[in-house]
Amino acid sequence: MNNNTTFIITPKQSMAPANISKAPDWLERQRGDLVLIVDDVPDNVAMLHDALDESGYTVLVATNGESALQRATQALPDIILLDAMMPGMDGFEVARRLKAATATAHIPIVFMTGLTETEHLVAALDAGGVDYVTKPIKPKEVLARMQVHLRGARQAQGAVQTRRALDAFGYASITVRVSDGRLMWQTPLARELLAAYFGASGQFSPVFAPAPVLGWLRRHVPAAREQQIEPPRFYAELGARRLSFALHQQIGAAEPEDLGDGESSDWLIVMREVSDLGLIEAMGLNFKLTAREAEVLYWVVKGKINRDIADILGASPATVKKHLERVFSKLGVETRTSAAAMALNRIRALHPHWEL
Repeated sequence: MNNNTTFIITPKQSMAPANISKAPDWLERQRGDLVLIVDDVPDNVAMLHDALDESGYTVLVATNGESALQRATQALPDIILLDAMMPGMDGFEVARRLKAATATAHIPIVFMTGLTETEHLVAALDAGGVDYVTKPIKPKEVLARMQVHLRGARQAQGAVQTRRALDAFGYASITVRVSDGRLMWQTPLARELLAAYFGASGQFSPVFAPAPVLGWLRRHVPAAREQQIEPPRFYAELGARRLSFALHQQIGAAEPEDLGDGESSDWLIVMREVSDLGLIEAMGLNFKLTAREAEVLYWVVKGKINRDIADILGASPATVKKHLERVFSKLGVETRTSAAAMALNRIRALHPHWEL
């Protein structure tokens, strides 16, 4: 089988080469369960094709990692059967790239591997696979595993449009598995926000929830699940921007091994970003401060000392001290406590629901 040859196989069709630079009309009309097989061994492809064909699936084949990424992006299959070990780009890297792309992140990936050592199987799941089957391939086992994950994917897709609609209103959502911190779902806006807030600290991953978020979730899951108590929100800050995390609901039933603490369940978290940049500008106008003086006063209200403010603003503590002295003069106060109190009263008048 040539590595540059692609096959689209429909039920009762022969295995003929096809150009899929644009999906053909019949594929647009018939969007049932489309399976992408990624394997460089012709015998494996032929065996799986026969089994899937007999079961009524539409099959798309790629024989290397690069073509797999292209086919998946173009056709958006319902599920991918992915060989772990291939020349060039292996299946682990293919899976990581598919999960990192918004368009293909939702597609369940079942690894096919001859590697049975625990570390290789764990690597398959860490790369984004939902399951794996070991070689030699048993078609009935593959079909059974596929049906389970296709049902799960269809249920998840039922909520996709609702969750993406939240993005349009500034609300992002993620679904986190408590047991291992895996991000089971995230909207495009959620991915952007997580990268912005946690990327600099090295805590951002396209596959796992940031450690501080996971820690907050694990602390509050028992009360949320058993006592139906809404936990306090978690906040992450990025300059004058703040990202809130609200625990919304448990998704689906807990796994059988769940011992009652929700550790094996998935939870939906709704995120909302609030920026105080407009508030800083309003403070400047109200107190006749420069833009930098207003920023310094804002961070004084937030309880930051001069050294912290200097780090935030990229200035020296001496410069911050000079700005603060001018703020005191314009507000007619002598201490940072008085300045903070005056500014806080004005902020609360402008924004009654503002939180420190």
